[in-house]
Amino acid sequence: MKYLAWLLKAAIFFTLFAFALNNQQDVTVHFFFGTHWTAPLVLVVLAAFAAGLVVGAIGMVPRWWKHRKAAAPRGVHADAGGAPSTLIGQGTPPTHGL
Repeated sequence: MKYLAWLLKAAIFFTLFAFALNNQQDVTVHFFFGTHWTAPLVLVVLAAFAAGLVVGAIGMVPRWWKHRKAAAPRGVHADAGGAPSTLIGQGTPPTHGL
């Protein structure tokens, strides 16, 4: 099974490599205010893919912060020595189980 996985990875790599070799023509990307960028097609596709990764990661950060904040332990504060201590009156949290 391990060899089959490596064979699949090699096939995907060589397919993408052949795509890159077959698309070396220069293309022009026109931006605003008369600016443009001329580069091989494969670089333009790679730049668009990288920009999509960056935008997706940046768009995921607020939700990641919210989940991280929700997963933080509650009712635990550090005293003057830096050791965590529970709030007064809280006691031990109830245990849940079957």
